[in-house]
Amino acid sequence: MKLLRVGTAGAERPALLDTEGTLRDLSGVVADIDGALLADGAALGRVRSAAEAGELPALDPAGLRVGPPLARIGKVVCVGLNYHDHAREIGAEAPAEPVIFFKAADTVVGPNDTVLVPRGSVKTDWEVELAVVIGRTARYLESEEEALAHVAGYAVAHDVSEREFQIERGGTWDKGKNCETFNPLGPWLVTADEVPDPQALSLKLWVNGELKQDGTTAEQIFPVAEVVRYVSQFMTLYSGDVINTGTPAGVALGQPEPKPFLRAGDVVELEIGGLGRQRQELKNA
Repeated sequence: MKLLRVGTAGAERPALLDTEGTLRDLSGVVADIDGALLADGAALGRVRSAAEAGELPALDPAGLRVGPPLARIGKVVCVGLNYHDHAREIGAEAPAEPVIFFKAADTVVGPNDTVLVPRGSVKTDWEVELAVVIGRTARYLESEEEALAHVAGYAVAHDVSEREFQIERGGTWDKGKNCETFNPLGPWLVTADEVPDPQALSLKLWVNGELKQDGTTAEQIFPVAEVVRYVSQFMTLYSGDVINTGTPAGVALGQPEPKPFLRAGDVVELEIGGLGRQRQELKNA
């Protein structure tokens, strides 16, 4: 299933994109799309049954904002330097273990919402990423098979980053990762049954119409199953938590000088095969 949330920010309602591409209203079946729903097999079954029976009213998508496909996210765990080609382009060695950092849940915005360039920023960068959405509590998972069984679905994430704040201002990466609007998510949460192999997904990103990133999850140093298993050794993952799994080559940081960092007025578009497409216009904070 392709689950999404539509409406004004803070007042989104649950919806579903059916197999014919029609937007359907889920508000008569479930209250919202969140961790509680993803952990409730019976509720998900009701959604699936209603969709298959053609019982869901259609929604007119014209002028309807698409919000983040998941409400009340507990935490956003991120994996850095997780693509061989990205590590090569910035001259970094492939890490021996996953590099973990966090984004605050309040950085998450809709897939087409405005992205704000932080005040004083000169190195705002783009990163298309596969987001993994956890479906049930995961702690000390023992195998990659067990890890995948805890995945509810997948989504497109844009891990916007400010490289000066991240790398040159001391401390950890957090200052360059947690600026407001720095994690557009969606448009859909695609349930795991529709993604048989998370290591066979194409990722693309354009800036002002120019293709900048053109990669595949096959280039991941640590595949999705290993990332989920590994993270569960250090923290408990709950239903509705999100893991951003890294970006392929093609970011501004890895390009020759003068590096083409983002500015107000730029338009970024990104997509992952089968998971949908995003579009953001940048403005100054």
